[in-house]
Amino acid sequence: MKKITILLAEDHTIVREGFRKMLDLEGGFEVLGEAPDGRQAVALARKFHPDVVLMDIAMPHLNGLEATRQILKALPATKVLMLSAHNDDAYVDTAIASGAVGFLLKQASSHDVCRAIMEVHQGKVFFSPSISRRLNRLQPQLLDRTGQLKKKVAQLTSREVEVLQLIAEGKANKETADELGIGLKTVEKHREHLMQKLDIHDTAGLTRYAISAGVIESSVQLTII
Repeated sequence: MKKITILLAEDHTIVREGFRKMLDLEGGFEVLGEAPDGRQAVALARKFHPDVVLMDIAMPHLNGLEATRQILKALPATKVLMLSAHNDDAYVDTAIASGAVGFLLKQASSHDVCRAIMEVHQGKVFFSPSISRRLNRLQPQLLDRTGQLKKKVAQLTSREVEVLQLIAEGKANKETADELGIGLKTVEKHREHLMQKLDIHDTAGLTRYAISAGVIESSVQLTII
């Protein structure tokens, strides 16, 4: 039987190693690569074309939500299974909106992880049990007539999400421009568009929005005054 190929995208080395060892022991899976940040996850996905990506939400350089959008745009057949330590509705909602077909809590058992990978590979959806119970109550709003997850129209462009993440991480416009390889005026224009689209008019407000939307985790950002 052909093994299910997997890309691990997680910024904590010890967590990636744990997932790899678990999957190696289970059999039936082949880990093609490991990515410590969102940008490398996109690059490795394009290189290896994995069946399934295990994607952490909060990662440096490019968060898992935006990395998911970029991977699925390039590789629509790949399935993304989101990983998080948090089960907030906002995180689950934004994961679905980004195109993920499953959401696993990091404290999930090895049985649930393997089952989740197999089910999303077969075209199904999978959520950790505690999340699944909540979603069942909201099923009419979240599932279409074929039983597939509805995807909300993203409000921001990919570049705007990248800029938003770097703003929320405390990067100045010049640092953002250097990291993204774009001009300073382009960054300023993206910041202006973000504020207009979101009706938010200061950096603290953009940071709070980034946290609430799952673009970064609250532990990542600086204290907001």
